[in-house]
Amino acid sequence: MSQQTSAHGKRLLSPFNVVTGCILLVGLVLTAMRFLGGLGTVTNLDDNNPWGVWIGFDLLCGVALAAGGYVTSAACYIFGLKRYHSAVRPAILTAFLGYALVVFALHYDVGRPWRLPYPIFVSQGTTSLLFEVGLCVFLYLTVLFIEYTPAALEWLGWRRARNIVVRMTLVLTIFGVVLSTLHQSSLGALFLIAPSKLHPLWYSGYLPVYFFVSSLFAGMSMVIFEGTLAHRYLHAKMDRTHLEESEGVVLGFGKAAAFVLAGYFFIKIIGIAVDDNWHHLVTGWGAWFLVELIGFVALPAFAYALGVRERNQRLIRVTAIWTVIGVMLNRLNISLVAFNYHLPSSQRYVPSWMEIATSIFIVTLGIVIYRFITTRMPILYEHPEYRTEH
Repeated sequence: MSQQTSAHGKRLLSPFNVVTGCILLVGLVLTAMRFLGGLGTVTNLDDNNPWGVWIGFDLLCGVALAAGGYVTSAACYIFGLKRYHSAVRPAILTAFLGYALVVFALHYDVGRPWRLPYPIFVSQGTTSLLFEVGLCVFLYLTVLFIEYTPAALEWLGWRRARNIVVRMTLVLTIFGVVLSTLHQSSLGALFLIAPSKLHPLWYSGYLPVYFFVSSLFAGMSMVIFEGTLAHRYLHAKMDRTHLEESEGVVLGFGKAAAFVLAGYFFIKIIGIAVDDNWHHLVTGWGAWFLVELIGFVALPAFAYALGVRERNQRLIRVTAIWTVIGVMLNRLNISLVAFNYHLPSSQRYVPSWMEIATSIFIVTLGIVIYRFITTRMPILYEHPEYRTEH
């Protein structure tokens, strides 16, 4: 009895649980401060900088990195690449949690969060890009929830409901791809109204195209990254099929990401040429832009291609992390670093530690929920009753 108690206590006080518990506790305190005291209590936002790290990281990065859901489901169900089937459910779950946490994070940023549903259900502004983004995110979150439900229904043993949802897979996938195309590009289009605030190297009439194309390799890289973490920490939950198909998923998505990254690099160069912004490249801002373009686009494209040619899974997995960091750098450059670049340093926005801690809290919450679901539901393995269907 004492040995069982000791083992249980050891599991309860594992490093992961202790660190996670501390982050969640701090996050709950900051949440109370924000909603009881207002935005000024925990943020450094002002009239010149109304959007901070909660938009730049939680929203823009979150939506881009959640693109693995529509990329993977489209590859499997629209293009018929069934060898990626084992990656669909983890990608859908990651995307669903990503979008759900984006909406959750928006409640922190909106001054009156109880009015968040108003643009859709009460007072529609159909000429606003924000309305289009909000509507698409709302609809796509609904689609992702329905796409996720077969795993939950199999876990609950509700066969009839599960079979009904599965029959809707192709329609849901097509609808999800359309919605994702719209709102991924529209997030970039939001910055088209600020040509005087965003630095010319990051401002372009092609911003909607940049955001959509970058979401493709962001989603592919996130699938590889998520799979890497799952293989390391949830290996015991994976079945034989998932383990056998893992190499094909890594190599296939790595190859596709190499092509898309290369294409993205060239359309960025075309954008500079069209806008005649070559002279900005010799400035300090130009050096930082080249760090992003060469260091986090061109080099990862080459590393992906090399990893695929050599069938080096380790290199591909490292490159996936590299690419994910590059996507986050791009979104933060556009929304924070290169935004209001002309203001003196004293008026530039710098996030408070409480804003950063709140973002870490939200990400940690997503990891906890993902771990809870994958250790209980058939996400990383096929339910025994449905193995013959694929």
